[in-house]
Amino acid sequence: MHRRTRSLLSTALATVTAVALLGVGLPASASGPAATAGSVAAPVEATITVPRVENLPDDFIGGVDVSSVLSLEASGVVFRDAEGTPGDLFEILVEAGVTDVRVRVWNDPFDANGNGYGGGDVDVDRAIEIARRATDAGLGVLVDFHYSDFWADPAKQQAPKAWEGMTADQVAAEVGVFTRDAVRRLVAAGVDLRMVQVGNETNGGVAGVRGWDDMAKVFSAGSAAVRAEAPDTLVALHFTNPERAGFYADVAAQLDRRDVNYDVFASSYYPFWHGTPENLTAVLSHVADTYGKKVMVAETSWAFTLDDGDGHGNVIDLPAEATQYPVSVQGQADAVRAVVQAVADVGEAGIGVYYWEPAWLPVGAPAQIEQNRMLWERDGSGWASSFAGEYEPEDAGHWYGGSAWDNQALFGFDGTASDALNIFSYVRTGAQAPRAVESVQQVGLQVTEGDAVELPAEVTVLYNDGSSEQQAVTWSSAAEFIEGIGEYAIAGVTDAGLAASATVTVSARNLLRNPGFEDVDTGMWSVAGSGLTLRAWDDPRNGTHSAHFYAASAYSFELSQTVTGLPAGSYVARASLQGDGEGADGRASLSLSSPSTAGAAAAFGFDGWRVWSTPTTDALQVGADGTAVVRIAATLPAGAWGTLDDLELVRAPVPGADTSLLRERREAAAALDLAGYVESSTAAVPGAIARADIVLAASSASAAAVDGALDALDAAVSGLVVRDAATTAPARGVLSHDNGHDTGLLDGDFTITMNLWWGSNATSLRVFENGTLIKTVPLAFGGTAAQTAQVAVTGKKNGTYVYTGELVNSRGVTAVQPVTVTVRDAAPGMPVLSADNGDGDGSYTLTADMWWGTNATSYRLFEDGVLLKEGALVANGPAAQRVSVAIDGRSVGTRTYRVEFINAAGSTESTTLTVTVTR
Repeated sequence: MHRRTRSLLSTALATVTAVALLGVGLPASASGPAATAGSVAAPVEATITVPRVENLPDDFIGGVDVSSVLSLEASGVVFRDAEGTPGDLFEILVEAGVTDVRVRVWNDPFDANGNGYGGGDVDVDRAIEIARRATDAGLGVLVDFHYSDFWADPAKQQAPKAWEGMTADQVAAEVGVFTRDAVRRLVAAGVDLRMVQVGNETNGGVAGVRGWDDMAKVFSAGSAAVRAEAPDTLVALHFTNPERAGFYADVAAQLDRRDVNYDVFASSYYPFWHGTPENLTAVLSHVADTYGKKVMVAETSWAFTLDDGDGHGNVIDLPAEATQYPVSVQGQADAVRAVVQAVADVGEAGIGVYYWEPAWLPVGAPAQIEQNRMLWERDGSGWASSFAGEYEPEDAGHWYGGSAWDNQALFGFDGTASDALNIFSYVRTGAQAPRAVESVQQVGLQVTEGDAVELPAEVTVLYNDGSSEQQAVTWSSAAEFIEGIGEYAIAGVTDAGLAASATVTVSARNLLRNPGFEDVDTGMWSVAGSGLTLRAWDDPRNGTHSAHFYAASAYSFELSQTVTGLPAGSYVARASLQGDGEGADGRASLSLSSPSTAGAAAAFGFDGWRVWSTPTTDALQVGADGTAVVRIAATLPAGAWGTLDDLELVRAPVPGADTSLLRERREAAAALDLAGYVESSTAAVPGAIARADIVLAASSASAAAVDGALDALDAAVSGLVVRDAATTAPARGVLSHDNGHDTGLLDGDFTITMNLWWGSNATSLRVFENGTLIKTVPLAFGGTAAQTAQVAVTGKKNGTYVYTGELVNSRGVTAVQPVTVTVRDAAPGMPVLSADNGDGDGSYTLTADMWWGTNATSYRLFEDGVLLKEGALVANGPAAQRVSVAIDGRSVGTRTYRVEFINAAGSTESTTLTVTVTR
């Protein structure tokens, strides 16, 4: 440990001991590793609650990875302490009780023109600069060699550009030279080099080398280099996926079998993906107890919000992805404390925990995305720049951009340190905030299409002190409108008035058996070829099992299941794959076929570790034989690996109704400022919006569901009453109409007019046709001045229509004087047919004239009762309309003709015209 770190630690311990003797609580500002074994100091006052981790060793590492700091500072990011005062990041970390800093190192994260790949552009030079600043602040340093030019993780262990094409022995030699040189320079710079990682998340490879024999050569070379230049520095090897049963035990055994010399078995542990803290303790304890190694967590984190701070999407951005702890500052503290406890529970071998990139902040708000992109490219302050695509085209080449981690920082988006940054101090002292509700645990309900949706009667309310209670909940009636496949959000409220939420996922009924390989019986699956293992523990998409594939030499396999007894109809298949195809030659595809039809194959993508490709086949029509075969076929080069999971055979989705109008009306309703309306009139609006959201969430909404949601929205909006200065209900208005006056015809197009000549004004007019609301017209409130409004009515058929209305203001509703409209001329006027066949030959022209009357929009001409021709007409009020049709080549004889003129209200037929051809 660096001298200054020891000094700060001793001071903090002395402080908390003195406070304990005086019986006074330590203030939150007195942060640092502050509680000795047996201390009885009260928890410090804070804005979060953190139970003390008992018997935590004095030298337990509370570290953070801040590898992006130089790039962030170059982009103008300002770090602030808890009071909002700008300061040096490393000093802020020390004040919060952080003891160590972790710095990643890439060999050459630049292109030939010096453009950085991003992620901090951390080569050895920049790592030394970061490490020296950490040392000067009194922090220990862990250097994390990736042995790559960019990100290394289980899916990407790419050799640096300079080592491409080398054998494993050559790579190991280069690792030794590179590591020794870098460590020598770090030591010469005065860095308090506490630990060195030889590789990053090296589950299945390191520096482009795979296979335990060759990986062990690389690990050993790196370790030897560290021992030679810094004998007192700990050597760590880093792996991930502690949730995989037996994986860490196997890794440790493989290392031991090959006599790899290292001190610390380091694990990533992200609660989103890596199982329980109890399991973490168990797997690390096995390594520590069996092989005498120290253990630690090299990476962990949690989200304080699901919002995006910089316009580049986040790794964790959905409620369903973060359910283990509240998404909040308190939730971050809960998550990190649990990891510290898990490592401490290993015993003396558990040496520490590092939080990954707690200071990777936005360089600017999402609204200034273009400026942010410029900074990410210029300074390397995003996770990847576009220049990285030359080295890593599959991931960085497509998705380069900003921070995908800003919502997991221990700072706010403005750079102000949150109370969760003090977590490594609070786990020693304990911290106490006033007891308060932290969150209401979200309900997640998985339902198969056709099954009833039954939401729980109670929800779990979580408090910041870690306690919880059940509260009765009333769910929105919108749940009644769930229809078919989709993911639906349902709001609720507890008896104590707390907002609750539920996500109901309705899935298609899967007709495959054991589709996720969870059941012991896999006899329904047929496997041919090599390299595929069913019911593997490796990287399942859901559940605990998958179908895993890997082989050290080129291989191929086929996985299939035949389903019988299917009802005739249309079906599709889906499946998910993640992994690395080891180049363009690796191929895998999904197909669906029947005894009579070979369906087209849908290709999987090999997009990397835990990046799932989920293709869907074209629809297949299954006939009376009721048989379909789902098949996955793969042809892969040596070293290609991955998993298959969540195979499906489902009914093909049916196209839903058009929801564009519903979406438009829903957005308009949501945009209303309900504060401008009388409160009692707004009650129906949230429910109508919620109902619309349910319908819009369905993958194939029915026309009835859409119409019902539209009606509910229209009724809710029409029922709104504007806040106004009225002192009495509106005066009585009068309805009138212009039918017969506008065109001289009692047709189906007319205008209804409301006049309020004088009296207390209204803010809206509701007009009803035969008792059904057809229009709500907003009115400008003018005291007692005259008001008028007009409603256009079109397309009415012949009949009698009674129009009533209501004038509405904040003081009440007044019925207007109704009006009755009679429509007699809605259908087109009578057309008259004529022919110019005066010479009696077989060629003539038929003409249909409507001299005056309601216009038609189309016509149909019949010859001897058979449709001869039809077409469109342009309506132009009551003006005359004419259609001429040339007839040619008719033989001698008599023919009859009639014509229909048609509009929306009906059709009018001419009298029959007889035409005789004599020659």
